[in-house]
Amino acid sequence: VEQRPNLLKQDFSTTGLNQKWPADMTYIQTKRNGWCYLSTIMDLHSRRIIDYSFSKKMNTDLVLKTLENAVKNRTITGDLIIHTDLGSQYTSDDYNQRLTELHIRHSYSRKGCPYDNAVI
Repeated sequence: VEQRPNLLKQDFSTTGLNQKWPADMTYIQTKRNGWCYLSTIMDLHSRRIIDYSFSKKMNTDLVLKTLENAVKNRTITGDLIIHTDLGSQYTSDDYNQRLTELHIRHSYSRKGCPYDNAVI
């Protein structure tokens, strides 16, 4: 069983930008397209959404698009942690390979514990 560490441990404090980025997906029901999905990444320091993507499909491409757009305009150091739940998009090999390439550490909420990512 692969270890999925909870690096944040509900410590939502920061001293500057680009240290901790919680990410999540929200289901949105629309009249025209039925269920759609909003992927967001927040910078915990500013408490602002730094990027989002919207799609009819809830897949890894959606969260990868959000990640790529978020890192475009940011200075990323080895200190950055992205924190997500255990959804299949976030645990996918493609997503985690990209985080490794970007030198971003991945922190996961514990199973069944929404408080671990309550900030987003």
